[in-house]
Amino acid sequence: MGPSEPSEGRAAESPLLRAFLERRESLLLFLAARTRSMAQAEDLVQDLYLKLDGAEARGEVRAPVALLYRMAANLLTDQIRSTQRAARRDGQWRMDSHATVGGEDVVQEPAADESLIARERIRLLAEAVETLPPQMQRAFRLHKLEGRSQAETADAMGISRKMVEQHIQAAIRNLSQRLRS
Repeated sequence: MGPSEPSEGRAAESPLLRAFLERRESLLLFLAARTRSMAQAEDLVQDLYLKLDGAEARGEVRAPVALLYRMAANLLTDQIRSTQRAARRDGQWRMDSHATVGGEDVVQEPAADESLIARERIRLLAEAVETLPPQMQRAFRLHKLEGRSQAETADAMGISRKMVEQHIQAAIRNLSQRLRS
């Protein structure tokens, strides 16, 4: 059952719920005028109904209509505060996580042309590495591309550290010459 169709017994026992059902449209218009959004007003009216339906009667209510409007206004105030808190939190996150200059976000990603140039350089480097002699290529890949230490590279290749160092130096010279031209 929706908010406009509660059980007859439930509405009969709660004067607030009965007043809500009688004035639902007025409450909706009251909230819509303040929020300038019919959808938001509908959500608030639904929240008000759920609050009333779940509440236990705690005594006699002298002015149920006035109480309904006060509750609706309080729900609206709570929603506004919640939205403001979220906006402050999001704004603070943006300030903490984004670089700004003069209040404007600065994109920390490279420009498209810079990304294209970087990709092309990587492609050229990969091609140049492929042309290295096999042992030099393996030493360079293990140490520079996989991030292994010279000792780990020497162990993996079964050669001395000094030999790994020589292979890497030769590879860097070779690659530098090839990439300059």
